[in-house]
Amino acid sequence: MMKRSFPSISVVMFPLLVALAGCMPGLPSGKMDVTSAEYSNLSGWEREDHPRLIKMLADECQRIDKLPAGTFLGGARTLPSGQHVEDWRNVCAALADVQNGDDAQARQFFETWFQPYLVVKGAFYTGYYDPEVPASLTKGGAYQIPLYRRPKDLLRGRNANGELEFGHWVNSVFRPYDDRAAIDGGSLEGRGLELAWLKSPLDLFLLQTQGSGRLRLQDGGEMFVGYDGRNGQPYVPIGRVLVHKGEMRAEDVNIKNIRAWLEAHPDQVKPVLEANPSYVFFRPVERKAEEGPMGAFGVPLTAGRSMAVDRRLIGYGMPIWADMSGKGRDGQAVIWAQMTFAQDTGSDIRGAGRGDLFLGWGQEAANIAGNMKDYGRMFVLVPRTSLTLAPNVPAGQATAGGGQTAK
Repeated sequence: MMKRSFPSISVVMFPLLVALAGCMPGLPSGKMDVTSAEYSNLSGWEREDHPRLIKMLADECQRIDKLPAGTFLGGARTLPSGQHVEDWRNVCAALADVQNGDDAQARQFFETWFQPYLVVKGAFYTGYYDPEVPASLTKGGAYQIPLYRRPKDLLRGRNANGELEFGHWVNSVFRPYDDRAAIDGGSLEGRGLELAWLKSPLDLFLLQTQGSGRLRLQDGGEMFVGYDGRNGQPYVPIGRVLVHKGEMRAEDVNIKNIRAWLEAHPDQVKPVLEANPSYVFFRPVERKAEEGPMGAFGVPLTAGRSMAVDRRLIGYGMPIWADMSGKGRDGQAVIWAQMTFAQDTGSDIRGAGRGDLFLGWGQEAANIAGNMKDYGRMFVLVPRTSLTLAPNVPAGQATAGGGQTAK
């Protein structure tokens, strides 16, 4: 067996895209079948770098402490706690006692303050990364594809269900913004929205798929861009389009194979990409070369540790023990089990046990992300609101170790 390796990253914070406001209802929480588990069920838990996990949890607590009372972090109603900032107050307060502790103290902290729950459905993991593409700050030569910033009249708000929506007002009705075909056709030209110019629509596709990136400029400089909203049109995965066209098998769908197919069929690039009407806009961000992008939770993403999840089912900040197996680039079996944290989300990340692991940047991260389609198990570590009581398990359900399912 071989283990995956991930590039290490040091990160800093830049402004958050999606505000978690206490006055907003947040996403409706749904059902996710879970069953209580023991730490002995977490393969490799005893070998984890527990002090590093404490550091990541402390960074999350700093974010949580800044949120208004009543803020909804997300999460299924079948999880005993963790959906609101109040559920984390005692956990975060107790962190001060172990900030400089040894591995045994750090491990004991998690085992004391968090109860593992296994997602009954099983898990499916993919990976994403911070891509690098060539770009120019001026249009000319090979650089003809605009990378747009968000138009000023593109607004964001919450619908009746508390879900985030993007659009604009048309005759007093809030509607989605121009779709991809209209934008590709020039609907935004002449408005000064171009951040940069790219060589290929495939480079734009890559940036929009990953949600952030690094632009390698003609003069040797570097520009970082981050997600700044979308047009509000429905998201249609390009892989699904190719499968429906009979051009690719579902099991072969990944970013690497999609790009290879598009490069081999240049006459099909425009119609295939425009089959996805959703369009992502960007903004310039300040960060150093060794720094990673900001996740939707408002903390920087860490390679191999930050997970994008369906926030309807797993709330921001939740520790997640990811246990997956698959095949490496050389076809050998790969096993990987490690603690991650729910710090991001994505348009195609939907359902119980669905996780998208941030892998960093560079060719290694791109290769791993391109090949990651792994099944396994997912354990959600739910914070205890108090040490005087067991987690608030729904009536009739077992507490830790009982092996019953919360429905």
